Formats: sequence, structure tokens, C-alpha cells
Amino acid sequence: MVAVLDVGKTNVKLSAVGADGAVVETISIPNPVLPGPPWRHHDLKSLGEWVFETLAALSRRYDLAALVTAGHGSGGVLTGADPDAGDGAVLPMIDYEQTLPADIRDGYAPLAGSFLDRGSATMHGATHQARQLYWMEEREPDAFGKARWYLGLPQYWAWRLSGVAASETSFLGAQSHLWNVAESRWAPIVRARGWEPLMAPFAKAWQALGPIRTELVQRYGLPGEMRVLTGGHDSSLNHYRYHAAGLRDFTVISTGTWIVGFSRSTPLERLDEHRGMTLNSDVFGNSLGGILTMGGREFSHVAGGDPPAEHASLDVLAHLVAQRTFAVPSFGDDDGLFPGSAGRGRILGSPPETAMGRKVLALLYCALLTVECIETLSEDRLVVLDGSFLRDPLYAGVVAALLPERQVRFNLDTYGVAAGAALLAGHETRDGPAPLTLSEPPDLGVLQRQLFRYAADWRRLSRGELGNRDELRNTKGSLHG
Repeated sequence: MVAVLDVGKTNVKLSAVGADGAVVETISIPNPVLPGPPWRHHDLKSLGEWVFETLAALSRRYDLAALVTAGHGSGGVLTGADPDAGDGAVLPMIDYEQTLPADIRDGYAPLAGSFLDRGSATMHGATHQARQLYWMEEREPDAFGKARWYLGLPQYWAWRLSGVAASETSFLGAQSHLWNVAESRWAPIVRARGWEPLMAPFAKAWQALGPIRTELVQRYGLPGEMRVLTGGHDSSLNHYRYHAAGLRDFTVISTGTWIVGFSRSTPLERLDEHRGMTLNSDVFGNSLGGILTMGGREFSHVAGGDPPAEHASLDVLAHLVAQRTFAVPSFGDDDGLFPGSAGRGRILGSPPETAMGRKVLALLYCALLTVECIETLSEDRLVVLDGSFLRDPLYAGVVAALLPERQVRFNLDTYGVAAGAALLAGHETRDGPAPLTLSEPPDLGVLQRQLFRYAADWRRLSRGELGNRDELRNTKGSLHG
């Protein structure tokens, strides 16, 4: 079996996973964050104690041959040379959602390079690792000068466990602004700022860096023979699970806090940083066209803080479509797929009167965002949906209804990252496709035609092409903000 450490922005999960990617047990805690000084940061010391103690407990219940770490793409740690010196960091790990000081924001902008150097637009807060490094160096030059490595989040935990420092392409290719995926080279800011000595040698995501360090084996009772793998970016590892299952020429859309889409077939010239598009890397170092928008946060804005647990109602969906009630972007502080939309999200038409109505409108809105992601990203005929939105069958049904020329399938396994990470451990020895079960979305029948018209109007509203609301007066209900 394989231990998978999945470090998300909000929660951290440690799982025991079979070699086939099936999760046997998962233990999770909130990802602890502390206030400054010098900035809001993650509590790596307490998290480390939890990781090592929980890993020891899991190893007593299961025969764990390897550990793989997956992590969100907006975190890294500036470390010293000794992984056993406290939490190993010379400066606290920055919480990427906090607001940047104005001088850091303005000073970074001219250093960030071209879109291909960055792999994304420059996003909100302290999102990008290069910008975090710049902030550290500008504010804490003495501590910065004592650093030995700058490690991406999965590689930091691999270093803490094995003592071996590594860089990895799928993580650096996740909007770090440090790595030019298209040209397989460091972004210009790395050389301009003299950061090259901080960058560890590259290793493959599935490569074993070494066994658990002796100090940890003795202190926590960890299994000394456990291999520690390099690990990678969470969404890229989720993409890998489909590759390991033998799929080719497909688009995968994963849903949660973010709606994240990947396709190998997206040409570079199609990428538009102003529409949420990114240039990512798969675990093999190949370019992945990407697209992302904060769908989970948008859902919460529309659905409210406590949506009903029951599945979304098809009758309520039909009613909202018939009365022309629209949720249009964007409710959060990010433009997402629609430039200039940040903070302008609103409900047009007669607002939902019940909690179920708000939930269904939110789900419909996120399905429309998903379709926009897919059509923007690729022409792949096969589209695979996974993640938290699939808990409600209506979501996949709406997406499939609006993409009749595509083969839309969904995966109900909610542990895609853990499965993909665990499958890395067998990458070099697997002799056939990894198991995968995909399902067909429900058929929405006669509602499909009304959905087409509704979706066309939603897109025009979202793009600001229906500035005169009288254009929709021939529909039921009035439009109001």
C-alpha cells in the first residue's frame, strides 16, 4: 500500500491507498494558519508533528511501502540545510490568500516576465511562488541569505521525510512563475534575482528520493524501509490517474474550491491569460493547457452558507430556466473566465425564494462555468468530470446536455488526487491500465432545448453583450440586480 499526503489550502489529508488507487482510510485536519509577523503563514511545526504521528499510526495498521505528497500549486517553503532544525524553514510559509503590500505588488510586476514565463495571469493575493520569494527577499534579506533551498510544497514534505531536496515539473508548472513549461527552463526572474542556487535538482514525480530519515524512524516509530517519492501538483496527479488508466486525448475537469481543467491538446496560441487560462505541466514535463476559476467559492456566494443536503431538484431547475433567473459572474475578487467581472456578480430575474432554489441556481451557474471552461480549452471529444460537484447528479446532466457533440463522463470517486498520487508508486512496474469506472450523466430530456437558449443568454450576459436588459423582456420575469 501507499501513503498519500494531500496538502490543500484548507485541509490536509493523509490516506492509506491501495496500489490500484483505491482509498482504504483517510485522516484529515484543517491546515493551520498563524497571523504575522512577518506575514500570515502556515504552521508547519504543528502540522509536521501531526504528519509524522499520523503516518506512524497508519503504518501500524497497513503495510505502507511508499509515501507520495500532493500539494496545491501556490505554496513553497524557503528552507535551511537541515530538515530536522525545527520545521526546516528559514522563513514562515506564506499564506497565499493574504493581500500583498502595495510596494511588493508593484515591484514584482515588471519582473514577472511573459505569459509563457509565468504560465498564468498574475492572480490575486500572494498566489505565485515567485512573488512569495520576492516578498521574502525584500522584507527579510538577512534570513533569506541563510537559505539553502526553495522547495515546492510536496517536495518540502519529501525533504522533511527523506532529507533529499528536489524540484519537480508538474508543481513548478502550476503557476509558480518560476518555470517556463513551454521551453523547459527557469523563468527570467530566477536568474535576475540570483535564485538559481536555491533551486534543487529535478526529479520525476514517481522517483524515490530515499527512505525515511533515521531520526524520524527513531523518534516516531516510522517504517525505515518506506520509500519517499518526489510527489507533484495535486491537479496534475489527478490528471495522471486518467493517463494511468489508458485514456488519451481527453479533457478533465475537476471541481472543488476551484474548477480546474486540463487538456494535452490545447495549442499554445489558444491560451489567453485574461480568461483564466494557464500553461501547466503533466508529470512527464509535457505542456498541459489549463483553465481555472473559483467555482466552489462562486457556488457558496449563490447558494448561501447552508445549502440543503438533498440532491438538486429537476423541477426547480426547469422553473428557474423558464422564468429566466440568472447568476452571472463574478461574485468573488477574481475575474475568472470573464475579464473585468470581479466583484460584479449578481442575480438577474426573479431571485430564488427557497434554499433549494438558491442551491439549484448555484449548481446551474457552476455547470455553465464548466461548459465555458471546456469549450474554451479544447475540442477533445472525451470530457471527464470529477470532484465535489459530482455529488449532485444534476450538475453532470446539465454539462452533458449543453455539450451534445462530446462524450461526457463522470467519475464519482472523490479521491482523485490520492488515487493519482498512489498510482505513481507503480509507474515503472505497472503492466496494464489502472482500473477506472466512468459513468454517464442523466438525460435531461425535453429540458435540453430550453437549456440551450438559457445558456446562450447567460453567456451574452456574462460577457456584457446584453447591456440593454430590455432584450430579455420577452421572457418571464423581470431582470433586476
